Amino acid sequence: MKRSLIALAILAAFGCSVRARTTDAAFGFRMGAGFPGDVNRSGMFNVVPSLQDTTNPVQLYGNPVLINSAANSVRQLLATDTAVTRIDGILVRPYPTQQSTGGMSSAIGAATPPVGPAVVDVLRSGFGIVKCNNFAATPSTKGGAVYVWITASSGNHVQGGLEAINNGVNTIAITNARWASPPDSQGIAEIEVWPA
Repeated sequence: MKRSLIALAILAAFGCSVRARTTDAAFGFRMGAGFPGDVNRSGMFNVVPSLQDTTNPVQLYGNPVLINSAANSVRQLLATDTAVTRIDGILVRPYPTQQSTGGMSSAIGAATPPVGPAVVDVLRSGFGIVKCNNFAATPSTKGGAVYVWITASSGNHVQGGLEAINNGVNTIAITNARWASPPDSQGIAEIEVWPA
């Protein structure tokens, strides 16, 4: 590489030579995918404020929601939602926000949504970070089908949580969402949703 006359003059004045070196770094493990309920790929997304249902509130950030038109709110999916094929969005974390409990000892990403009547944010279209239940047995795959566990919580399966495999009467298939990544070591993955 040619050096300019000015660079050569500076080097001669200080009586030193400069040798540029680079040091490469490698990560031996995959970095965590994020926290459930985070909006990912902020270029194109649609988040709308909604009222949290007081009777059947969404329990976790990153879980799918359905509109409860009778109460003008959003609610979690229930065991009676066997005919549902499309969700109305994913509950996402508000920003900026300040956690109301736990103080300095609170865990990052462990916050729970407010219980109604409270305003919550719903990702109607775009990419978000969610938890893939039972990911050790059946991990999500890019472009894979999305299922929602609708029966009562059991083991690694959380009612209203997302799954990567059909589990008979316990799950329903969602047609307006697909997995956008495999899960990390904690079961956190990316999902893509589009309007119902």
